[in-house]
Amino acid sequence: MPELKPRTFTVGQLTAEIQALLERGFTRVCLEGEISGWRRYPSGHVYFTLKDAEATISCVMFASAYESCLRKHPGIDAQLKDGAKVVLFGNVGVYPQRGNYQFVALAAKLAGVGDLMQRYLELKAKLEAEGLFASARKRPLPYMPRRIGIVTSEAGAVIHDMATVLTRRFPNLELRLYPCLVQGEAAPPTIIAGIEYFNAAWIPDLLIVARGGGSYEDLFCFNDESLVRAVAASAVPVISAVGHETDFTLCDFAADKRAGTPSIAAEIAVPVLSELRQRLAVADGRLAASLRGRYENFAQRVDHAGDRLGASLGLGLTRAETRLERTKARLEPAMRYELTRTETRLARLKDRLEPAMRLEFTRAESRLAELKRSLALLSPYGVLERGYALVTAADGKVVKSADAVAAGDALKIRLAAGEIAAEVK
Repeated sequence: MPELKPRTFTVGQLTAEIQALLERGFTRVCLEGEISGWRRYPSGHVYFTLKDAEATISCVMFASAYESCLRKHPGIDAQLKDGAKVVLFGNVGVYPQRGNYQFVALAAKLAGVGDLMQRYLELKAKLEAEGLFASARKRPLPYMPRRIGIVTSEAGAVIHDMATVLTRRFPNLELRLYPCLVQGEAAPPTIIAGIEYFNAAWIPDLLIVARGGGSYEDLFCFNDESLVRAVAASAVPVISAVGHETDFTLCDFAADKRAGTPSIAAEIAVPVLSELRQRLAVADGRLAASLRGRYENFAQRVDHAGDRLGASLGLGLTRAETRLERTKARLEPAMRYELTRTETRLARLKDRLEPAMRLEFTRAESRLAELKRSLALLSPYGVLERGYALVTAADGKVVKSADAVAAGDALKIRLAAGEIAAEVK
């Protein structure tokens, strides 16, 4: 037998042969797997890897195909990311410069999530048309809640992280957890039960519905229509804190406030107590300074008025005496007798005037003392100095009657020196 001589290829020739073979044998095929390394370049082209338990393959979707995919499937751009399961339609090709084969995707569809996305968009459009997501119906959160209800799983780090942040920012906070499922078809009824509990049995100032991060499928229970309606119908203001910053559920749209993560929800829920105390101390100092300034200004005005009155009376008396002396010099001796009588009357009037002036000054000083006492009565510090106390409730309102509080309410009692935290027994 003649010896077979093997065919010799150049690298380019062999690559071209492989490219032709692959492109003829694997054209217009569907490929299913999980996305990894998803990256879109400024050119608009998308490069990624598709994998399963057995193998991986490099993929590319050029800009025109990607834009067409977005038009056919609105909202899919948010779901095409690492970890998403997809079905690609396209051709197998070869990238000659590197000698790699790749899958050129012409279209993409979410596998197992595509139907969920369609349900999500349809329900979102329906509830939005009903006005369930309108900003006009969203209520402001209470500035300083004292009782907060949390609906989430009792397992995991979410409840621990939230409790840590909440109690660090506002130590005297009262928290209550309603444990529920946060994944799967059985989760929505348990979450709804938690919302109903905090609207009837134990009513807090604020309600937080929370869950940590997860896949799109894991979070989909928070798109349940009954749950979304329960969030919107809650009489207690609701913060929705589901997943991460990039995750959006229908509960987020129905809630009064959305938080990117459970920890962010805890930061939104309450102010920092130490900062509030500092601001209160500054306001208290400003009020005291204002009252002192008004008192000192009024006292100075009274003193100046007294000085002007005394100067005016003294100047008038001196001028009268000078005019009298000049008149005496011009009078004839026959008039001196009458002048003497006038001098006598003037002396008597002078003797009467001095006590009258002293009496007027005494009255002015008494009036000043009375005004000082009135200012002291108006000052909140003056009242406390006499042994009284100022009692305020948790919302900062002054307690004027025992009927205004109930057993278990927290009170703050301010004395002339310091404050006392108390509880109604």
